[in-house]
Amino acid sequence: MTNTDTLRVQLHRSALAGMVSRPKKLSRALAYQAEDEGPEAEPLARDEDFRSVLRSALSTDPLVELWRKQLTHWDYAEKAGWSDTEPRTDGRREEVLSLLGLAPETAALLTSLVPVPKASSTVVISDTFTPWYTSRAALGRSWYWSAYNRVLDDKGWSAEAVAGLDQATDRVVERLADPTAEVAYQSKGLVVGHVQSGKTANFTGVVAKALDAGYRLVIVLGGTLNLLRAQTQRRLDMELVGRENILRGAAESESDYADDPAWINGGFLSHGGMPSALGAFDIVRMTTRDKDYHSLDQGIVALEAEKQEPSLPLHDPRNLHRSHARLMVVKKNKPVLDKLLRDLNKIRTPLSEIPVLIIDDESDEASVNTANRRKPDATRTAINHRIAELLRMLPRAQYVGYTATPFANVFIDPSDTEDIFPKDFIVALPRPEGYMGVQDFHDLDSPVAPEDRTVANSNELAHVRDIRLSDDDDRTVLREAIDMFVLTAAMKLYRVDHDALDDRFFLHHTMLVHESVRTKDHYELSELINRLWEGSGYNGAGGHERLRKLFDSDIAPVSRVRAGSWSLPETYDDLAPYVGAAVMRVGGEEQPTIVVNGDKDKEYGEADFDRRPLWKIIVGGQKLARGFTVEGLTITYYRRRANNASTLLQMGRWFGFRKGYRDLVRLYVGRGEKAGAKEVDLYEAFEAICRDEESFRSQLEQYATWVDGRPQVTPADVPPLVAQHLPWLLPTSKNKMYNTRVVELASPGKWEEPTAYPTDSSDLAHNTGLWLPVLESLDAASTFSYHYDTEEHERSFEARTGLLGPGHFLELADSMRWTTDQQFAPLLKYLHKISEPSAGMLDDWLVLAPQHTTGRRTAHLGDSSRTYSWFARARRRETAFGAISEPRHRAAALRIAGALPPGGNRTTEAFVRERRGVVALYPVVESRYRDAVESSGRVSPEKTVLAFSFVAPASARSSNGKVVWFTTVDSTRESRHVSVR
Repeated sequence: MTNTDTLRVQLHRSALAGMVSRPKKLSRALAYQAEDEGPEAEPLARDEDFRSVLRSALSTDPLVELWRKQLTHWDYAEKAGWSDTEPRTDGRREEVLSLLGLAPETAALLTSLVPVPKASSTVVISDTFTPWYTSRAALGRSWYWSAYNRVLDDKGWSAEAVAGLDQATDRVVERLADPTAEVAYQSKGLVVGHVQSGKTANFTGVVAKALDAGYRLVIVLGGTLNLLRAQTQRRLDMELVGRENILRGAAESESDYADDPAWINGGFLSHGGMPSALGAFDIVRMTTRDKDYHSLDQGIVALEAEKQEPSLPLHDPRNLHRSHARLMVVKKNKPVLDKLLRDLNKIRTPLSEIPVLIIDDESDEASVNTANRRKPDATRTAINHRIAELLRMLPRAQYVGYTATPFANVFIDPSDTEDIFPKDFIVALPRPEGYMGVQDFHDLDSPVAPEDRTVANSNELAHVRDIRLSDDDDRTVLREAIDMFVLTAAMKLYRVDHDALDDRFFLHHTMLVHESVRTKDHYELSELINRLWEGSGYNGAGGHERLRKLFDSDIAPVSRVRAGSWSLPETYDDLAPYVGAAVMRVGGEEQPTIVVNGDKDKEYGEADFDRRPLWKIIVGGQKLARGFTVEGLTITYYRRRANNASTLLQMGRWFGFRKGYRDLVRLYVGRGEKAGAKEVDLYEAFEAICRDEESFRSQLEQYATWVDGRPQVTPADVPPLVAQHLPWLLPTSKNKMYNTRVVELASPGKWEEPTAYPTDSSDLAHNTGLWLPVLESLDAASTFSYHYDTEEHERSFEARTGLLGPGHFLELADSMRWTTDQQFAPLLKYLHKISEPSAGMLDDWLVLAPQHTTGRRTAHLGDSSRTYSWFARARRRETAFGAISEPRHRAAALRIAGALPPGGNRTTEAFVRERRGVVALYPVVESRYRDAVESSGRVSPEKTVLAFSFVAPASARSSNGKVVWFTTVDSTRESRHVSVR
C-alpha cells in the first residue's frame, strides 16, 4: 500500500473505533480524526474520497476488510438499542448506512463489496430463563474472548464466521446461570453441531466468555480416549490459555509443548504478559497435554480459589473477578473422575461458592445412563454416575454437552434431576460455510433425473465410489483407492507449485481404511495394504499406466467442473513429475500405513498430527470413530456396519473442511455388503441418516420461535422430533431409547411417505381393494410441473387426477394394514384432527396418480379395464421400503397444498386451494413379480403394494401456529402428556 492508502485505512479505523456502541455519522468522525493527522489527511476524510476508492476496490483490500468486520458486527448485533430491524437483513443494513450518513452511491458500492450476510442462524429450543449476560456486561470484561477473536483472525476466519460464532456462543452463555447470583442455579444444555464441523471452536468460545463472566473452574470432559483428550487439551492451550499461562514463569524448554512445531514457530496465543499483570486473571492448568488429571495429594492447594475478601463468598463480584480460573481437560474414565471427586472434597473453599462450567465433548458417548431406571435394582452406569456426583457436589455447576448425534441425549428421562438431560436449552449450530457433510455425498431430492446426472450435477457421481466385494478377495477396489490416494497426493503437490501456496498448505494428506472393530483385523489389513503398496509399481510403467487411466477417467472429469480456481493439470503427463515425490512422502523409508486401534501412547505418537506432517494410510476402528480429527483426509475406504445412526454418523470421518482439495475427496463405500444373512447398503444408510438429521434440525427450527413470550416447545418436548428413515437403523442404541413414545406428529405442508407396507398377500389385496375404486374414478392424465427460479431443471410429470372428501380419505387411511402401526399412527391422529369439520382446516384432497410418459411399466390392476403406471421398488428390509415417490412429483403437490409459491404451470395452479391436501398413489411391484407383470401386462391385487404419500394443507395448523402433540415417558409416572396446541 502507498502512504496515502495506509493513512486512509488508519483514519477509517480510528473513526470506527469510536462507534463501539452504534453507527454514527462517518464524515464527522473522519473529520475529527483528520485534525490530528495534518493537512494531507483532510481530503481523505471526505465522502467523495471513500466513494472514489470503493469504485475500484477489491473485496480483499485492507480498507474493505476493515469495513467488512465492522458492518458484519452491526449486521449481526441483536437487541441493538439503536435498531428496530432484524439482524442480517437488508433492512438492518439500510439502517446502518443511513446512520453513517453515506451518500446513496457510496452505500451501494460498499454493500456490493460487503454483501449482507444471509447465512443460517443458530437455532435454540429453550425453557424460559433470566437474562443476565447482556452485551454491555460482556464487553466490560472481555479478555479471553477478545484474545480468542485475535486467534480466529490469525487463522483466516472471515468476519461473518467470527460474528456467527459470537452469536452462537452468546446463545449458550446467556442460558447459563449468572455466576455472581446469590441463589445457585444449575443449568443443563446441549449444543448440536455436525460431525467434524468445528464444535471445538464453539465450546472454546463458550469457555472464553464463561471465564470472562466469572466462572472459575472449567472441567472439559474430553472423550473416552487419551488421543482425543490430548487433542482437546492442546487446542485449548494453544488458542485460549496462551503461552504465559502455560509457562507461569518457567523456561520455554520446560513447556510440555517444547517439541511442538506450533509452539516453536509462535503458533500458540500470547497475551503479551501474565494476564493478571495486565488487569485480567490467569488460567491455572490442572492437566497438560500428556497428563490427565491425577491426585494432587499435598498439592491440593492448586485447586483452592483465592479470596481477596475472606468474609465474602467466592461468587461475590468483589472476590470472583479477582480470582484466578482453573481449567482441566479430563478423560471420561472412572478412575480419573474418582480422583477428581476425591480432591474436590478436600478443598477448603465451599463447593457451593464456586461457579463451575462442565463441557462434555461427545456427550452422547459414555455420559448417558444406559441402565433403565424403571427396572428393579438398576444402577447408573459408571461415567454417568460420576458426572451426576460432580453435579451434586457443585451446586453452581453448569453442564453443556456437545455432540453431532444428539438423539441419545434427548431421550434421557427428563424427570431424572441428577442426570444430564438438557432441561434448559438445546442449541443447533448452523452448517458452516465450506463444510462437506452428508449432503455433499448424496443427491437428496435432486431435480435431475438419474439418467441425466453427471459429475457436474451429482455429488454421488463426483465423490462416491462403490465397494462390492462381498465374495471378492482380490481387493481390486482397495488397490484403486490406494492409487487414488497417490494421485490426489500428486495433485496437492502440483497445486502447491502452480497456485503459489506455502509448502505447509497441505501439511497432512491421509487415507482412512475402516472395515472392522476388531484390532486383529486392523493389523491384517495393514499388512495387506503394505503388500499392495510394495507391488504397486509406482516407479515403473505399469504403475504409471494405472494412474494415467484413473486420472483420465476420474480425477480430470471431476476436477474440471468442481475444482473452481484451483489448478488442474491438462494431462497426466503434466502431473507425472509429482507422483514420485508423493510416493516418497507416503512410503519413504517407512511403511505407508499407521494402525490406530487402541488407547496406547505409542499409537497416539504415530498418529500425532500436531508434531509432524503425516502423509499416511490410517487403518483403524472405534478409536477413529469419535471426535478425533483425521487431518488432511482425502480418500476413505469404508465398509464397517453399525446398527444405529449415531454410531454410523460418528464414523463419517470424511466430513469436514477441505480447502484446496474438495474436488479430490473420494468415498469408497460398501454397497450390498453382507452382514450375517442380510445385505446392508452403507451408502443408503448414510442417506437415511442425512434425512433423519435434516428432519430433526428443520423441526427444531420450526418450533424455536416463541409465541406470546413463551416457548412453543421446551427441551423436554423434543424427542418426538427425532426421525427414523431405515427400519434397521435406529437413531441411537436401543438401551438409550426407552423414554419416549410419539402419539401425534402434525405435518402441515410437508411431504409424508409411509413405507411399512405389509408382505402378506391377503393384506396386500385388502389395501389394493381399498384404493382401486379411487383409481378407477380418476380423470385422464394431465401434465403437472413446478419451476424453481434458482434451478436449471423443471420438475414435470403426468398424472391422473380426482378429488376425495376428508371423510373418505380418513376412512381409507383408517382401514389400511401395515407391518407396524406405530410408523403411521402419529400421522393418522393428525389426519383425524384436521379432518374434523369443526376444525375448518381441510376441504378436500386432490388425488394424483403419476403416470410414466414413455408408456413402459403399465399394467391392468386386477380386473380393471384401464392400465396404470406401476413403480418398481425394493424393500430395504422385510418390513419397509425406502423412498417410494420420485422427487419430481413432490414440488407440484407441495404447491397445490400451499407449501410453495406459484411455480408458473397452469395445470398446477388450477388445482391450488387454500384448504386442499394432496394424495399421491403409487402401485408398486416388487422384483419377484416384475417379470410376470411385464410379460402379462396385468398385476394381481395380492401382488401389488398400493402405496400413497400425502401433503396436508400448509394452512392446516392451529391458530397460534403450534402443531405438535405427543407423549414423553416420565419415570415418575407411566407417561406425561404434553399437549402443544
